Amino acid sequence: MTAVHPAPRPVPHRVPRRVPPALLAGVVVAGMALSAWGARDRTTWFLETVWVLVGLPLVVLTWRRFPLTGLLAVLLAAHALVLAVGGHYTYAEVPVGDWVRDTFHLSRNPYDRFGHLMQGFVPAILVRELLSRTSPLRGSRWLAPLTVCACLAFSACFELLEWLAAEIGGHGADAFLATQGDVWDTQWDMFCALIGATVSVLVLSRVHDRQLRALEAAQRVV
Repeated sequence: MTAVHPAPRPVPHRVPRRVPPALLAGVVVAGMALSAWGARDRTTWFLETVWVLVGLPLVVLTWRRFPLTGLLAVLLAAHALVLAVGGHYTYAEVPVGDWVRDTFHLSRNPYDRFGHLMQGFVPAILVRELLSRTSPLRGSRWLAPLTVCACLAFSACFELLEWLAAEIGGHGADAFLATQGDVWDTQWDMFCALIGATVSVLVLSRVHDRQLRALEAAQRVV
């Protein structure tokens, strides 16, 4: 007599563990508080960190209706801390940037360049997530180039805001501009954002897609 084996049970989709959103929000709030305390220039601090002051409450208020993937949440928190450090010291005077400049005999403090790399690297995943979840572009070959183009457009808009601040504030806006005497600073900033967005899309797309699928599965269960 042949033994009858029960049919294998389907393996439930496992949602990967991620950093608790409340913990990330707490880290960002603590970082912003430290950044504001003793900031070298209050106006510059506000201009550099206004994205966090607006973005964090927006994410918190919409989280129940539109939760983010763990990857995006961690990247946004990291970017917020980068902005907080730049706002506290001003980008041209961040101590770690001075150390890198002196160690590698650079002509300028490179923290501003790093900030603009992050300006492309992190928003690329934000744009990719929004387009993947709210448009027909998910899985399309147009998703990657449109994501990069959106990040470059944002970088260009940010440079226009810097130009406006310079027109209004004159020399008082020098700390916000952080050009450090480079006449090509605007072009370099946009190029760094372009590189950051391109690298982000090339390196993180597969991980991001997995997390998007896991998030969808978790929302269906709920």
